[in-house]
Amino acid sequence: MPQAAERMSRVDTAWLRMDNDVNLMMIVGIWLLTPAITLEALRERIGGKLLKYDRFRQKAVQDATGAQWVFDEAFDIDRHVVPVKLERRRGQSPRAALQSLCGTLATTALDHNHPLWQFHLVEHYEGGSAIIARIHHCIGDGIALISVMMSITDGGADPPRRRRRKPVEDEGESDWLADAVLKPLTDFTVKAIGMYGSGVVKSMDMLANPREPLLGSLDVARSGVQVVNDAAALALMADDSPTLLKGLPQGVKVVAWNEPLPLDGVKAIGKALGCSINDVLLACAAGAIGSYLRDRGEDPTGKEIRAMVPVNLRPLEKAWQLGNRFGLAPLVLPVGIENPIERVYAVRQRMREMKGSYQPLLAFGILALTGLFIKPVQDFVLGLFAKKTTAVMTNVPGPAVPLKFCGSTLRQTIFWVPASGHVGVGISILSYAGGVQFGLITDRRLCPRPQDIIDRFAPEFEKLLLVAMMLPWAGEKH
Repeated sequence: MPQAAERMSRVDTAWLRMDNDVNLMMIVGIWLLTPAITLEALRERIGGKLLKYDRFRQKAVQDATGAQWVFDEAFDIDRHVVPVKLERRRGQSPRAALQSLCGTLATTALDHNHPLWQFHLVEHYEGGSAIIARIHHCIGDGIALISVMMSITDGGADPPRRRRRKPVEDEGESDWLADAVLKPLTDFTVKAIGMYGSGVVKSMDMLANPREPLLGSLDVARSGVQVVNDAAALALMADDSPTLLKGLPQGVKVVAWNEPLPLDGVKAIGKALGCSINDVLLACAAGAIGSYLRDRGEDPTGKEIRAMVPVNLRPLEKAWQLGNRFGLAPLVLPVGIENPIERVYAVRQRMREMKGSYQPLLAFGILALTGLFIKPVQDFVLGLFAKKTTAVMTNVPGPAVPLKFCGSTLRQTIFWVPASGHVGVGISILSYAGGVQFGLITDRRLCPRPQDIIDRFAPEFEKLLLVAMMLPWAGEKH
């Protein structure tokens, strides 16, 4: 007997319908393994571990009211775990060939007639193997997918068995959006978001339930003014600074990555300068972009670019539940500040301004509402956000020790985030096994060689490290 379909959440529906001609909503990642593994071993591991998550056996089926998760009766693991040959041009390095392959796959749509994921195995790469994973964003966000990928490694924990929900809940009565976001917003907040337009307000009114308490202990009397201010800041954001990285993308992706930076070095810089690890990493990113623009003949002095940064909205222990549970906050990157110390303190100030903001919740609510609209309206709303930002940037914590997969060592892992609308730059930061990995995906029209930006991260890091080493140590007399 066919298994029952499951209603897709409003937010996941928005991600499902967000694909367009120039940006596909796939999270693309690679695992570099030593020694090599076989296709048979990979299929056996995926079949025995990944398929314990229902989402990876379900296809997304759209209907008049949204979308459903429906089990694929024609599921075939051979369709989802496939071999791929690494084609190398004359004089091309293995890494450059792998980057080219990743860019091609990031531009190739998944088959919507089947579950929206695929693993590609390059069986022989640099003395080992490379796995390229493509997973549609509607299945889960970065935190969720890191949890899933860790679960399929050697010794990884299986997902908890989920209890069958009551039919009334399947109708959306306990939708996470309504329970954790829209109900807490109340009438007062709905009016604050009203500046986005009457259509959005009516949808908010339809979904919100002001009789419910405010997220447990949240007091609207204290938070109301801040909510209004944050909503106004989102609505009134100016269009982003024009740079070489801002423009109309063509839809052809190019990817790059660096060798990991030592996490201990990043921590040492942060401690010496009184900044967080994030402050240091984001300052390196801003410095690398600014340096790239200068070398391309564009003076970024006095310029800032805006990156939309995901903010996790769920407990990490529930990441296995998949789905998208994050908001978005606009982070201004001071690419025009050439002095590395001045730049890191400017980033620290901007990060402090973000803390305690309701903007991630507001952005989550708006994104969820787009899942109720027809696609042209959704595209219009996302287009408004695209004008106000140059990049999407995400920072995901990975495991602190090296992992094993099918008996091989996972020596390096990189991923790239998709950008919505007409945004053409995605920056990803991943900590793993004592290192910090940067990944960059760009549209070829806007940045044909993202490696030219990535290669500037290490010099920016080294500038800060040199300054940190010159500062007096704790307890040192001077």
